[in-house]
Amino acid sequence: MEKSFDIELVNHNEYLVRWASEGQTGESLVHTNPDFLAEAGLDVFEEQRVVEETTTYLAEHQPVIDFPQTVDLEEIAAAYSDYTKQLRARLDAR
Repeated sequence: MEKSFDIELVNHNEYLVRWASEGQTGESLVHTNPDFLAEAGLDVFEEQRVVEETTTYLAEHQPVIDFPQTVDLEEIAAAYSDYTKQLRARLDAR
């Protein structure tokens, strides 16, 4: 199952994520919240890297065709209890 992502900063703390998977394409707008990033210990990493790893993490947990149009990192953290821990580990390893 091949997936590709194109991530582009479109506004302060907003990234457009375009994806392609199995012949289908789509896009989601990912919002980052500096307060959440600080609280989660993710503020030491570049925001775009956080969005890249978040997109990969989310794709491992649900089909990309099910990505919502708007994604807030806090909602991912609420849905997946290991999200912030896993993300910190992934970003540290890069």
